[in-house]
Amino acid sequence: MTRYILALDQGTTSSRAILFAHDGRPVALAQEEFPQLLPSPGVVEHDPEDLWNSQLSVARAALARANASPQDVAAIGVTNQRETTILWEKSTGRPVANAIVWQSRVTADRCERLKRDGHEPLFRRKTGLVLDPYFSGTKIAHLLDEVPGLRSRAVAGEILFGTVDSFLIWRLTGGLHITDVSNASRTLLLNLQTLDWDDELLAILDIPRSILPKVRSSSERYGQTLPQWFGAPIPIAGCAGDQQAATFGQACFFPGSAKNTYGTGCFLLLNTGVQPIASQNGLLTTVGWRIGDQVTYCLEGSVFIAGAVVQWLRDGLRLAPTSSAIAALAETVPDSGGAVVVPAFVGLGAPYWDPFARGAIFGLTRGTTAAHVARAAIDSIAYQTCDLLAAMERDSGARLHSLKVDGGACVNDALLQFQADMLDVAVRRPAVAETTALGAAYLAGLAVGFWRDTGDVERNWALDREFRPALDSAVRDRRLSRWRRAVDRVRDWERD
Repeated sequence: MTRYILALDQGTTSSRAILFAHDGRPVALAQEEFPQLLPSPGVVEHDPEDLWNSQLSVARAALARANASPQDVAAIGVTNQRETTILWEKSTGRPVANAIVWQSRVTADRCERLKRDGHEPLFRRKTGLVLDPYFSGTKIAHLLDEVPGLRSRAVAGEILFGTVDSFLIWRLTGGLHITDVSNASRTLLLNLQTLDWDDELLAILDIPRSILPKVRSSSERYGQTLPQWFGAPIPIAGCAGDQQAATFGQACFFPGSAKNTYGTGCFLLLNTGVQPIASQNGLLTTVGWRIGDQVTYCLEGSVFIAGAVVQWLRDGLRLAPTSSAIAALAETVPDSGGAVVVPAFVGLGAPYWDPFARGAIFGLTRGTTAAHVARAAIDSIAYQTCDLLAAMERDSGARLHSLKVDGGACVNDALLQFQADMLDVAVRRPAVAETTALGAAYLAGLAVGFWRDTGDVERNWALDREFRPALDSAVRDRRLSRWRRAVDRVRDWERD
């Protein structure tokens, strides 16, 4: 009898694998960081082989730590950093270039040209996205144009494209070229109405349709792993982009339910039901997941730098040797002392969509200490979430009464209390914080009957702690006003 679901969670800074039991609790976890490649300001890359090797390594390690055999695993669910773009040879699986990471601003000028040519309304209407370097489509076009001979090879059928989920599944299965609809909806190439690749958009970006993976649902048996990877085949039966997977893992199954993930970036998703809702306030319309014929759509706000600002304090400014030490440093002061950090290191995401913004620190005085800067940097994570929720409430016309949270930074009680204070909304942290991997596990488990239905998922969700707002409204308003003045000052910084 199978006992577990294995979730592969390939993130921006590390790969993780977690075995989950039927109650949704993690049984074994393995994690491995890999290098971030920063060839020039605003450009972020990964070596695809680092992604593959680290992910395979942690999958094997998780099985070993649980003393589990492949026969103990009912299925594998895959979740991944979204929009990150990989092109590889169809015959060998060898990547033809480094992966362009979702954070990268390398296609900012290309996006500006497309806007000047009047294409943004069409992309917005068909895909629910904005023309921003964040998404995969312009990254694909960039690689086809910049790598010598690559476009002719792509036209000849020798090259494949995939987001990270596609690349991993292709490697795991020995050549199955698929993606799920949630990842496909982040490429600038998927039509939200047909849920298929859009030929008009492909023509504008000059991307051959033949390089694209087949779009599948988020919960179904796709295939199985080659025996060589784990000693015996294991079905792969679930796939979703990391933020959609976290929304599913948080049991946000009803319109109006929302979650915020505090990871490398910060991502707030609101379930809007079975019909896509066009944003009027700088948010994205995206597919949440598809199970059978049922599609769930979401509104999403995306912040590019959240937890990564703590890594910058640790590795760039060297304020402390570990991320936990940065958090402890920040807690030595009651507030930021008037300092404001805007971490627009790779531009601003929602609701501003400014690839030319850059980071800054404001409000420095002779009394400002490293602790104040650390506190201001961590506060910036909460401030950016406030911008997202304000836009989301304007789009939905409804006031959110509570917000589920997850991600690495949600272990920081001070951050979550500050978040509740600044949002004036209760913030709810689940007992199982690994909701991204858990969502992928649930999608896979539902496909193979490990869990019966989403009711099982809801029953598994449990509250760890609720943070309730406790800040004077005048203080809240003053702090938010100072934050928004600071954001205004960094916008368009790098525009010629």
